[in-house]
Amino acid sequence: MNVEEEVEKLKVEIQRLGNVQADGSYKVTFGVLFNDDRCANIFEALVGTLRAAKKRKLLTYDGELLLQGVHDNVEIILKPAAQPATATTAESVIKT
Repeated sequence: MNVEEEVEKLKVEIQRLGNVQADGSYKVTFGVLFNDDRCANIFEALVGTLRAAKKRKLLTYDGELLLQGVHDNVEIILKPAAQPATATTAESVIKT
């Protein structure tokens, strides 16, 4: 599995385990992700996949390296998916 596939699977797991926020983002703690059996079976290197997703600006969390136990309460926030521009939105931009 390549990095892009792992990042996509990580997004799915964060949506499954996390709580949706008012802005459309999802929030989950590192401990919940790390201790989930399904995530343990999917990700050989969860921390590496988190870092790759953070580098791509798909999610945010405090710090660089997350360690089990020490960082279990660190919140990981999956940013809301970018909404494609609709024809109505594009037309209103052109008219103004």
